[in-house]
Amino acid sequence: MADVPQPPQPPLEGQVGASLLSAISREMVKALKGFYGRGPTKAKSYLIDDLLFVVMRGGMTEAEQTLLDAGEGDAVRDFRQHFENVMAERLIGTVEQLTERKVVTYQSQVLFDPHTIIEIFLFEKPFERTAIEETARALLLPDAGAAGDDDPATEPG
Repeated sequence: MADVPQPPQPPLEGQVGASLLSAISREMVKALKGFYGRGPTKAKSYLIDDLLFVVMRGGMTEAEQTLLDAGEGDAVRDFRQHFENVMAERLIGTVEQLTERKVVTYQSQVLFDPHTIIEIFLFEKPFERTAIEETARALLLPDAGAAGDDDPATEPG
């Protein structure tokens, strides 16, 4: 049996503002592409107080879509949840490296129509006001905090 996916090595450098959100989105897409075989087509990250939300769209496999078409959504959800549980250490480690903050818990949710994955990370303590303000201003910029499958930086490697 293969080892559980570990956080990136060497560790990723910490980021702030729009750079932080974009880096998180890129690394989440990259991890799913690398370990799942297919990643989301779009991703965007949102930082609010002590919470990080990563919203990823697309990336359903043909097998999953076939199961959904056959009314087997629970089977797809069960597999995706199991996969995310296996990936937890990798995803939490990635977020901790980029934010330079401790994640105390993590939850993943998959939605099917439209296909969306929401990763939720809860930090040990809220970010400082200046970091939240910088992040909020960054979200007003076009494509701030976003990544997609057309971004070469999301390729596993």
